[in-house]
Amino acid sequence: MIIKNLFKSTCLVAGILFSGVLLSATNDPGDKFIKEGIWRGVFTVSETQVPFNFELKGKDPEHAVFTLLNGSRRDNFHVQRLGKDSLFIKMNTYDAALVAKINDDGSLTGEYRSLVPNFRGNSLPFTAEYGKNYRFVEPGKDVPPAEDLTGKWEIKTYSKDPVPASIALLKQKGNKITGVVMTVVGDTREIEGTVQGDEFALSGFTGPSPFIIKGKINADHTLTGEEGFGIYKNLKFDAAKNADVELPDPYKITFLKEGYKKLDFSFPGIDGKQVSLSDDKYKGKVVIVEVIGTWCPNCTDQTVFLSPWFNKNKHRGVEAIAIGFEQKDSLAYAKYTLGKLKEKYNIQYDIAFGGLADKKLVSQKLPALNKFIAFPTTIIIDRKGDVREIYTGYTGTVTGKYHEDYEKKFNKVLDELIAEPAPETVTASVAADKPSNQ
Repeated sequence: MIIKNLFKSTCLVAGILFSGVLLSATNDPGDKFIKEGIWRGVFTVSETQVPFNFELKGKDPEHAVFTLLNGSRRDNFHVQRLGKDSLFIKMNTYDAALVAKINDDGSLTGEYRSLVPNFRGNSLPFTAEYGKNYRFVEPGKDVPPAEDLTGKWEIKTYSKDPVPASIALLKQKGNKITGVVMTVVGDTREIEGTVQGDEFALSGFTGPSPFIIKGKINADHTLTGEEGFGIYKNLKFDAAKNADVELPDPYKITFLKEGYKKLDFSFPGIDGKQVSLSDDKYKGKVVIVEVIGTWCPNCTDQTVFLSPWFNKNKHRGVEAIAIGFEQKDSLAYAKYTLGKLKEKYNIQYDIAFGGLADKKLVSQKLPALNKFIAFPTTIIIDRKGDVREIYTGYTGTVTGKYHEDYEKKFNKVLDELIAEPAPETVTASVAADKPSNQ
């Protein structure tokens, strides 16, 4: 394994971070640090190379900002020093990190590592070179593209296990191509790449495991290729341009079983208190329940949307609860991971721990649901405590009109439910809580 001795210390690093103690950054004149500017990195996943780009600003760990670049998207991370020639870049609220050694020629060699205690997941080796701002093809070596792939593509994926339907939204200018792949459970975030002759490739790395999609343009204008989800799986696919294709309605995928009108649960909160919909603070309120995980990029994107929305609207008679299902079945660990999420995104609603990140477990703990297929899932409850809407997955801003439609309907549903009168059984102070037009 590359720089094996360096990564023997990674578990120790994880323990230090888990206990909340910061790594110290030395500034000895003999210490190495990575150059400011644009870099090109390459992950090795089995026999596949997955390129990514990043920018470093700052001449020392105290001031450095490490930014992953994906099309128009920017994700910032802090850099910490592991030794005179080694660096540790925590992927913010994802319990993973890039751990790298600075070589004598200034290049980087390292691995993307899980920091989940006692988790023996595969690591991804990578290398990175300074001053290279291309992703797949060096400047001057482009081959004229055989076709413009701009448009909406219906993707058919082949797997022995059920795979959600997916759609690619692509924009091409010359050889450069950007876009996103959407499924019923979420999206890939923004990806970017190139079209060279009759071949194409796009990749994305925003902190969670990297993604790549590549393939060939066929004579009949269809696509054939493969999707790679980092350390998780690789899937073969065919795709055809289809301006009318749509995914299943995310409001109709998850629903309550026959005979159920309400959701019932009680989970430990990360503040030490039990969280239940029967608590007085939720009575007579509209409640948004989010089923999330800190390991899940679409859950983070949904939190980025919901947290400021809630902070702006909480005076209107609305509450929210995030139920986190984490990579380790430990309340102490969940307090760490979910606590980091709460701190980074200024979450002012309750956060509870549901257990291990397993869809079957979620279904068992929320038995009123017909099924559970996606982190995140949004459950909207009215003032009477009845479930009114359930949204499966999340539609990120990179999807354009799809996100705009999501936001528009979300606000419409919440405005209507907030405007409904509270039950007479609720105390006068809560019943008098009227929606604001501000």
